[in-house]
Amino acid sequence: MTQRPAVRPQWGDLVAGLSVALVLIPQSLAYAELAGMPPVYGLYAAILPPIAAAFFASSPYLQTGPVAITSMLTLAALSGLAPPASADYVALAALLALTVGALRLAIGAAGAGFVAFLMSQPVMMGFSSAAALLILASQLPPLLGLEAMPGEEISRALAALARPGEWSLAALGCGIGTLAAIGGGRRLHVLFPGVLVAVAVGVLIGRYADYGAPLVGAIPRELPPWGFDLAWGRARELLVPGLVIAFVGFAEPAAIARTLATQDRSPWSANRELMGQGAANIAAALSHAFPVGGSFSRTMVNRTAGGRTRWSGAVAGLAVLAFLPCAPVLAALPKAVLAGVIIASVLKLVRLRALWRIGEVSRAQAFVAWSTFGLTLWLAPRIDVAVGIGIVLGIAVHLWRERRIHIGVHYEPAAGELRLVPVGVLYFGSANVVDEKLLDELVRHPEAKRVIFDLRRVGRIDYTGVMVFQRIVADAQAAGLAVHIVPGDPPQGERLLRRVFGEDSPVILRDPAR
Repeated sequence: MTQRPAVRPQWGDLVAGLSVALVLIPQSLAYAELAGMPPVYGLYAAILPPIAAAFFASSPYLQTGPVAITSMLTLAALSGLAPPASADYVALAALLALTVGALRLAIGAAGAGFVAFLMSQPVMMGFSSAAALLILASQLPPLLGLEAMPGEEISRALAALARPGEWSLAALGCGIGTLAAIGGGRRLHVLFPGVLVAVAVGVLIGRYADYGAPLVGAIPRELPPWGFDLAWGRARELLVPGLVIAFVGFAEPAAIARTLATQDRSPWSANRELMGQGAANIAAALSHAFPVGGSFSRTMVNRTAGGRTRWSGAVAGLAVLAFLPCAPVLAALPKAVLAGVIIASVLKLVRLRALWRIGEVSRAQAFVAWSTFGLTLWLAPRIDVAVGIGIVLGIAVHLWRERRIHIGVHYEPAAGELRLVPVGVLYFGSANVVDEKLLDELVRHPEAKRVIFDLRRVGRIDYTGVMVFQRIVADAQAAGLAVHIVPGDPPQGERLLRRVFGEDSPVILRDPAR
């Protein structure tokens, strides 16, 4: 095993970390609102988590902190357990972060990082697109200058659209201006501080203009209440939501880190990244914040600004900590600006065209993707349940397709030889198909004297498949038939066959011509 070289901070990490912090501060306030938390807890979630992640992370670029999808999942998990932004809700959010962190840390430490990739692309695409639409709907009221309430995002958005007389042109102008600053800034250069410009202008408008729409409000400058004084008695209620967030929330940072590692031709470890994200969430719980994840937009800012080691994330966290005493200046920030920040961040997640194209490749996978998409919208705010159903559908479709193996049949009347050639995977769900096919062919060819199972086109065979063949051989021999098996190329299948039938069994042929 190649020893990983020591990673030392570089000067570029300082510049990159400060650049990320300029984006992270307003985003953290916005994502706290999205998660149903008081805005200051977004800052708390942006201090310790990126510092903790720096000690374990595999990617030198990935930036950890509050993110949109994880914040939405947090709201979905907790909104039915306590009123958003209440003391009970905040306590549950910290416990949820600890649950997510412990699960990720345990999976990564056990070397089982592969389980994070068991959620299929159709499920992830359907869920993320629907979740992004829900996030966009949740930001429509504040964008129009109306008070936003967590939950029932679609109906509240439609109700807001139906009341144009209550819209605030000032709020709408701030929101549209924020989108223009962020989008236009990206066109100029990825490092253009569009978010910072929008926030600065928004604070000036909220403080000195006759704004008249909702503002962020008072933000305390105190440090977070460190410690693990959490709602331990309700830990069991958060286990399933924590498991969903642990996997779903890891999909985006894993994809980002893998892509950048491929571009740089550098090593990357899912296990180490899981441990880094796990440590970050435990740190979020320590500061009584909410679950966090990896951010695509901040990661790209970090890389473009010159970040070359994982310590740039620690610099970003320290920069947010240094800003905390100045946080009250953001009290005059219009919530419409935060809405614009969130909308700009999640627009790219709505991939309806990509969802449509899945149907051109596979109707079965399109069914999984669109079912997950529809369930996420229908079951909101319990989108964690929709993800679970989507995963079950994905597994069910996979098992259904794996069971539909093709079996070629060749019969030689002169020799009375019946040859069956399965193509696919022989496992517990498909092996009985071979038995049914054999019976059908014996009915068609009652004069057959010899049966050969040619497994050279079988990709894999499991223990149940071998046991089915053992029963088939016993039944066929009892009926007076000679039965032989030609093993396939994968050695695992042949080993299982020889262990079940015996090392020197005449049933197993290495020479198909025999």
